[in-house]
Amino acid sequence: MNQYLPIVLLMALAGALCAAMVTLSWLLGPKRRTPYKEAPFECGVEPLPGARERFPVKFYIVAILFILFDIEVVFLWSWMATYREWLDAGSPAALYSFWAIMVYMFLWFLGDAYVIRSGALAWDESTTLAPEKLPAEPDEDEPLPTTGESIEIHEGARAAS
Repeated sequence: MNQYLPIVLLMALAGALCAAMVTLSWLLGPKRRTPYKEAPFECGVEPLPGARERFPVKFYIVAILFILFDIEVVFLWSWMATYREWLDAGSPAALYSFWAIMVYMFLWFLGDAYVIRSGALAWDESTTLAPEKLPAEPDEDEPLPTTGESIEIHEGARAAS
């Protein structure tokens, strides 16, 4: 039990410090309640719009790609650990696993090329994911829009929406 004494003391000290800070803020803090203070805090974003606000699809695509990348890295990491053991042991599984991982890497890079080519990682409005919403080409005699003016969308995009 003596070997755990420093850990128990550290946990007790951390708990006492947290309790002291919460108690001091309760004793010394202002007591006025306002509707603004009672509203839920949303990471610095004003909580004025409803909670059912839509997010662009590109955020979900990036999240899915991140999960896929994590799965690929976990797979490669585990393969590297076993491959080294197979090489040291002179196992015939080392050669088979090498070619299997080469096929896997080829498919991985093929998928990454598709993601980049399709514009899933492009964050401007002119992505290739929605080519019908590209800005219209300006006429030569028409001046370019300045700040605050909108850019016209192709007629095909207007008809689709």
